[in-house]
Amino acid sequence: MIESVGIWGLVIGVIVLLFIILYFIPIGLWFSALVSGVRISLLQLFLMRFRKVPPGVIVRALIEGTKADVQLGRDALEAHYLAGGHVARVVHALVSAAKANIDLPFNMATAIDLAGRDVFEAVQMSVNPKVINTPPVTAVSKDGIQLIAKARVTVRANIKQLVGGAGEETVLARVGEGIVSSIGSSHSHKAVLENPDFISRVVLEKGLDAGTAFEILSIDIADIDIGKNIGAGLQMDQAEADKNIAQAKAEERRAMAIALEQEMKAKAQEARAKVIEAEVKVPMAIAEAFRQGNLGIMDYMKYKNIGADTAMRDSIAGEENKEKEE
Repeated sequence: MIESVGIWGLVIGVIVLLFIILYFIPIGLWFSALVSGVRISLLQLFLMRFRKVPPGVIVRALIEGTKADVQLGRDALEAHYLAGGHVARVVHALVSAAKANIDLPFNMATAIDLAGRDVFEAVQMSVNPKVINTPPVTAVSKDGIQLIAKARVTVRANIKQLVGGAGEETVLARVGEGIVSSIGSSHSHKAVLENPDFISRVVLEKGLDAGTAFEILSIDIADIDIGKNIGAGLQMDQAEADKNIAQAKAEERRAMAIALEQEMKAKAQEARAKVIEAEVKVPMAIAEAFRQGNLGIMDYMKYKNIGADTAMRDSIAGEENKEKEE
C-alpha cells in the first residue's frame, strides 16, 4: 500500500515537473516555428517568460509574417507588446497592406496602433472606402426658406495622417458647415432643390479633409426636406414688434395729452380763483371811495343800474340761445 502511494506520488511529481518544463520551454511552439520557416531558439522562448512576453503571440506573428513574405523582427515585436500594443493587429495590417500594395512601414503601423487607432481597420478602409452618414443639417437660403439636408460622405483612410489627424467627428462637422454655407449662399431654395449636386461641388472644393485622418472621395446629398419659412416668420415678428412700438408711442402721446388737458384745467381754475378774488375787492373799494368822498350816492345808484341792465341782457341772450338750440 505504501509502495503504491509512493509510485503515484512520483508519477504526479513527474507530470507536474514535465508541465513546468513545457511551460517555460515550449517545445511544441518551437517545433511549429521550425516547420514554418521561422528561426528562433528554445533559449529565446524560455527567456520570453521572464520578460513577461507570451511566446505564442510572438511566434504566431513571426509565422504569419514569414508566410506573407513580410520581414518582422522578434525584438521589435516584443518591444511593441511591452509598450501595450496589439501585435496580432499590427501584423494583420502589415500583411493586408503588403497584399494591397500599400506602403506601410512597421514603425508607422506600431505608431498608429499605440496612438489608439485600429491600424488593421485603417488598412481595410484604404482598400474599401467607408461611407459616413451625416446627421440632418438645417440651413436657410436667402429667400428665407429652411432646408434640412442629409449627406453620405465616402472617405478613405489616409495612412500618413492617422497619427495626429482628426477623426470622423471633425469630417462630419466640416461637411455640415459646408452644407450650411452652400445653402445659405443660394438665392432661392428652389435652385437647391433643382440642383442638389451644387452643394456637393461647393463642399468638395473647400478641401475639408485637410489635417484629418481621411481622404474625402465624394459627398452625395441623400435627401433634402423643406422646413419652416423662416423669412416670413421673421417678418411677422418684426411687424408685431413695430406694432407694439407704435402702440407704445401712441399711448405715450395720449398720456401726454391727458396730462396737458389736466394742466389747462388747473390753470383755468386758478384764473377763476383770481377773478373771484378780484370781485371780492370791488365792494371794499366802493366803500373806501365813499369814505374818501370820491363816490357819491348817485354814482353808486348808476353803477347798480348798469349791473342790473347787464344781468338782464345776459338773461335774455341766454334764453334766445337756448331757443335756437331747441
